[in-house]
Amino acid sequence: MKRIVLGVSAGIAAYKAALLLRLFKEAGHQVDVIPTAASLEFVGLATWEALSGRPVRTSVFEAVDTVNHVRLGQEADLVVIAPATADVMARAAAGMANDLLTGTLLATGAPVVMAPAMHTEMWEHPATVANVALLRSRGVHVIEPAVGRLTGKDSGAGRFPEPEDIFAALAPYLEGTPGASLPDAAGAVDSAAGATVPLAGKIVAISAGGTREPLDPVRYLGNRSSGRQGIALAKAALAAGATVRFIAAHMDVPAPAGVELSTASTARQLQVAVTEAARGADALIMSAAVADFRPAEYVDSKIKKSDDHADPVITLVRNPDILATLVADRTAAGSAGELPPLIVGFAAETGDAEAGVLEYGAAKLKRKGCEMLVVNEVGENLTFGTDENSVTILFADGAAAVHASGSKDEVAASVIDAVGRALAPARRH
Repeated sequence: MKRIVLGVSAGIAAYKAALLLRLFKEAGHQVDVIPTAASLEFVGLATWEALSGRPVRTSVFEAVDTVNHVRLGQEADLVVIAPATADVMARAAAGMANDLLTGTLLATGAPVVMAPAMHTEMWEHPATVANVALLRSRGVHVIEPAVGRLTGKDSGAGRFPEPEDIFAALAPYLEGTPGASLPDAAGAVDSAAGATVPLAGKIVAISAGGTREPLDPVRYLGNRSSGRQGIALAKAALAAGATVRFIAAHMDVPAPAGVELSTASTARQLQVAVTEAARGADALIMSAAVADFRPAEYVDSKIKKSDDHADPVITLVRNPDILATLVADRTAAGSAGELPPLIVGFAAETGDAEAGVLEYGAAKLKRKGCEMLVVNEVGENLTFGTDENSVTILFADGAAAVHASGSKDEVAASVIDAVGRALAPARRH
């Protein structure tokens, strides 16, 4: 039997901590629950006392005669904070002790595991990123949150891992299994119950946004891409444990935190940046919207309206096909090359009288030679600049197509899942 302190902070996922408590108890461990005062707005004191069979307190001014804020930490074999909110992690990182939970964290010599739960924006905020890094540097095991539906309509990184997965990751350590360790401080709940970090140790390069081809100092040929889908892909890849090299063309929103960032404006600049980022990577995801054509000539001064009212004639020339060129370069280099074994293209398509979106997509997959192609239909108020997307993932090896729709975070999760399966030692269809 181990003595566990279960800290519960004020998030909607507090109700899931009750399930984790039950798993600890059923395994024969003694659990002292320390909820923050605010967390009692989500799950009440009576629930914690009934499930733990132990008195539950929140303040350092309760059970003062036992020096409770020191005793609980000293006696613990393991401290688990679940859920760990941005607030509790910030206070822990700052060494504050303004309630029983943070006081216990300062007093304990036991291993500490934190399972964060918060909205994606809070998880990715520079303050939270810095606090997590600081906690990990001190030996705190901060589990990566899951990716999925959050409160309300939101979806993304920040979801509380399932209690069964947390318990499965902690159980070998609690049982004293030889060689067992707690979840890696840089990563997450893994293995036993199926919560995985499929891209742990992998490098994924992702391009995003739209290219702009200058015509004169004030005008350019561009497209409607906002970069949101590429950002969602980067967040999902980070959550899956990957190192992300992010190549940003023009985007309406900032690049996500935690990526290795490079930028490009034109298609030719993007080709150079993507080729560099792809070297040594395990996968390349080309989600950027690359202009197929550029003006044949750049005019150094603004093109003026002529007095004779003649319309200007703009001649276009083809841009390099970045995706096809990378695949061809990889093939030419063979096993000695540095380009990734998995290249994922994106095809923004519109159907016409001759063929539908998926027919054009299948033809493009064959023509480009990449391993996967994410096909989506685009148009006015469709995909570009919106928060929703609907795609079909096609596979060159003949695997069944995968359809994904919903928020761009949900679509990104499906694409990254397919990437993880493709990079696994044995692909599962």
